[in-house]
Amino acid sequence: MKTIIITGAGQGIGRATAEFLLNHDYAVSLWEADPEALAEASDELSAAHPNAQFVQCDVSDEQSVQQAIKKTVKQFGRIDALINNAAVMQYKSIDDLSFEEWNRAIGVNLSGLFLCAKYTAPHLREQRGTIISLCSTRAFQSEPDTFGYSASKGGIFALTHSLAMSLGPQVRANCISPGWIDVSGLKKGHPDPEKIRPADHSQHPAGRVGRPDDIARMILFLLDDANDFITGQNFVVDGGMTRKMIYV
Repeated sequence: MKTIIITGAGQGIGRATAEFLLNHDYAVSLWEADPEALAEASDELSAAHPNAQFVQCDVSDEQSVQQAIKKTVKQFGRIDALINNAAVMQYKSIDDLSFEEWNRAIGVNLSGLFLCAKYTAPHLREQRGTIISLCSTRAFQSEPDTFGYSASKGGIFALTHSLAMSLGPQVRANCISPGWIDVSGLKKGHPDPEKIRPADHSQHPAGRVGRPDDIARMILFLLDDANDFITGQNFVVDGGMTRKMIYV
């Protein structure tokens, strides 16, 4: 059985993707920095999914990543794919955003990806595996005051093709850029989902706001060995929004 690591798997897209892949007969190691989110995921998934593993890991910490990999290999004996999903985001003006906060965003979102790729690479080479990273449409367009997130996602886009060129042909590397994906009901504590207005749906050329399974299905496609000619690419999954010309 193929083993997939998903970082930031306790909430949001990571949490939804973990359950989706478990239901498609993958073993999944869920890495999560937030102990409460990790415990919640374990409570909800472990009974029905014996091939799920729950590992507390801060991807911005080198030793934490190394220990998480050891735990994954000890339980499953192999690593076939790495899904880099862990991310933090701050909405702050440049006057209010501290250098520490900036470094935290870069550390988790971008350096964390590097560390996970670096230390899983030997295992991925053995399995002719794949790296799939969550980039963002914010790598190419911005709302105001999203400095660390936008910069780190731009870095993910570039790091992805660097990984593809450097680790190929044994390891493929691709990234996915989601647009608006409604994960409001998949946050820790399961808060009530945000109310999505008809206007929110209708502004998308596809006619609706995105769902987590839209991303999970794209990940499943890229995991398939039959698609081994695809590497170094970014796949935008945004309901067409980045192709839409908007005039006031």
